[in-house]
Amino acid sequence: MTSLRPYLIRAIYEWIVDNDLTPYVLVDAERDDVQVPRQYVQDGRIVLNLSPNAVVGLEMDNEAVSFQARFRGTPMQVYLPVRAILAIYAQETGKGMVFDEEMDGDETPPPSGPSEPRGEKPKAKSKRPALKVVK
Repeated sequence: MTSLRPYLIRAIYEWIVDNDLTPYVLVDAERDDVQVPRQYVQDGRIVLNLSPNAVVGLEMDNEAVSFQARFRGTPMQVYLPVRAILAIYAQETGKGMVFDEEMDGDETPPPSGPSEPRGEKPKAKSKRPALKVVK
């Protein structure tokens, strides 16, 4: 299966912009292929403003988010692999989503256990939801 993360990033971005809020992303700047202005990276992370008036040529696909922006007047091409995006949220309200590694779609499924003996019903496994509430 493909990763759910790029679809959620695009949906939440659209929701934030539709509500006239400012979309911010938290990025793991230490990941491979991340292209960001290194002078603004703190503790291996950077927060970027993705509002339509702050970026040019925003492209969001299943592999990456890319755009051009100015940092202290200097233009730069920014490239964010989807796996490097840790969160997307509205700057004004903090509402959005934080992602974890389990959201990536390329992990291998857990091995299937032995089948249930005939006549016995399988036990229901309780699973907690993987979504997190961000306030």
